[in-house]
Parts: sequence; structure tokens; C-alpha cells
Amino acid sequence: MEFFPPLDSTHIMRNLDSAFARNIVLEQNKATVKDFLHRVLSAGDIDATGDYFHTDMVEEVPLPGQGPGLAGLKETLAMLRLAFPDMRWDVEEQMAEDNRVLTRFTWHGTHQGAFLGIPATQRSVSVSGMVIDRFEGAKIKSTRILMDTLSLMQQLGAVPGGPT
Repeated sequence: MEFFPPLDSTHIMRNLDSAFARNIVLEQNKATVKDFLHRVLSAGDIDATGDYFHTDMVEEVPLPGQGPGLAGLKETLAMLRLAFPDMRWDVEEQMAEDNRVLTRFTWHGTHQGAFLGIPATQRSVSVSGMVIDRFEGAKIKSTRILMDTLSLMQQLGAVPGGPT
């Protein structure tokens, strides 16, 4: 017969509490990203961007001409909303680990204003991508967005291969 030492219930509860607390933080971070996508990108409340990002946040893959920090992000988001005022972002999937959240998304909109030098085409677009957000505390410190830019440019008619 094997002998198992007695279980230390305090140690077990502390570890369970710690794992439970980490899970709560991961779920809060995922909810923060979802709320940002809804409130700022879909609903257009650009002024609320600071509720989700640190002032000195870093955009790891900035759009051409994007300035640094929160101010640069807000300018870029305002430009996107002018180009696609009806844009809607849908979360397809999320995963979280440590202080990072990966979100797979699709956004839809109508090209009604200039975008990266392309005049309005009035075309509807659907763009998929992923973003990895790194949190410090309750806000995002850095973000890396990867979108299917080729498909977007094809849908806008800027490069061959899209709808005509």
C-alpha cells in the first residue's frame, strides 16, 4: 500500500485562490479589449481611447504616418472613422495569457472618406485580422495589430484582384 503525505489545505487554497485571481484578471483584460472595440472603434468614441491605453503606449506596427503614444493612436483612429464612419468591429475569438490578450476580429465598413491617399470609393469592405495587446495594470501598454491589408486594398480597388 502506498503512503501519501497529508495535504496542506491552506497551500492548496492559496494556490487555487491565486489561479482564480489570475483567471479573473485574464477575463477582465479580454473584456477591456472587447469594450474598446465596441465603444471606440464601432461606436466612434475616440475621446475614450485613454480609458483603455496608457499615455505612453506603443503601437508595434503603426499605420503609415501614425505618431507615437496615445495621441498618435487617437489621430489614427479618428482618420479610420472618417474614412469608414460606419465601421463595425466583431470579435471572432480571444485568448489570454500572462498580461497579453490576442483577439481575432473582423471589421466591416463603407469607404466614405480618404484612406491612406485613396479617395472615397463608397465600397463596402470586410477585413479580418488579429491584435495582441499587452497590459500593464488595467490598461494596454503596447499593441500589435495585423490585418489583411492586401484584401482591404483589393476591396478598395487600389490593387488588382478585388471586386470590380
